[in-house]
Amino acid sequence: MEKYKHIIVQPISGSIGADIYNLDISQPLEKDVFKELEDAFLKYLVICIRDQKLEPSSQLNFAKLFGEPMIYPFVKGLPEYPQVTPVVKEKTETINFGGLWHSDTSYEKTPPLGTMLYARELPPYGGDTEFANMYLAYETLSTGLKNLLEELVAVNISGKGRVQNTRAPMRNSAPTDKDEASFLAEHPVVRTHPKTGKKSLYINTAHTSHFKGMSVEESEPLLNYLFQHQIKPELTCRVKWSVGTLTFWDNRCTQHNPLNDYHGFRREMHRVTLKGDAPR
Repeated sequence: MEKYKHIIVQPISGSIGADIYNLDISQPLEKDVFKELEDAFLKYLVICIRDQKLEPSSQLNFAKLFGEPMIYPFVKGLPEYPQVTPVVKEKTETINFGGLWHSDTSYEKTPPLGTMLYARELPPYGGDTEFANMYLAYETLSTGLKNLLEELVAVNISGKGRVQNTRAPMRNSAPTDKDEASFLAEHPVVRTHPKTGKKSLYINTAHTSHFKGMSVEESEPLLNYLFQHQIKPELTCRVKWSVGTLTFWDNRCTQHNPLNDYHGFRREMHRVTLKGDAPR
């Protein structure tokens, strides 16, 4: 267990993720405490702040310490707090929202800085979330492949069939007027983090369609290789939720995969995403 001056930080794996204790984020944070939390976030990429009691208003207040909350395009947020999106799987449903490896909304011109997910109701078992470190995904490639990827631009779209399927139940209950297939954005395959200056592999199987200047068929062999490389077990951690946990991940250098292994039980999370900048 790693102890800072104000917070306690316990790494989850050797590659990514940390549990945070000795912190109440429902209240305003002192400047020194926030600095430690931000340092842990940039170091571990995924931080799980345990044992919290949050309402939508206090979750939003905490989120605003890191950036400006944004509205998710395809599912309505809470009526009083549209930046807070309930992510719900009902007992009778078999599809979970976003249930495949992805980086949040990389089909937007300025994808989110990060995402905060707060656990309100959980199944008695299952429902963990896997995370992968995209710094390491890039760093563990060969020099030759790194040089090739540095020159490539990825075309990211919102309408790939498999990810649309994972949105279906929530689109049925709280849809917006946005066309699911209407978003497209071009981003560098190798992205440089604006805070750390480190390079990461910025493609994902849910949203990346092809390389700019190539066809989907031409792009497919290399993309499929990279999609498998990105999620090697040694690059990942697995977060086990408990009610009252808020997990905050850096969308610029991570991917995540919510596991769908709790059929017959209800799960409800509250999600806030923060505005980011155009990948460079």
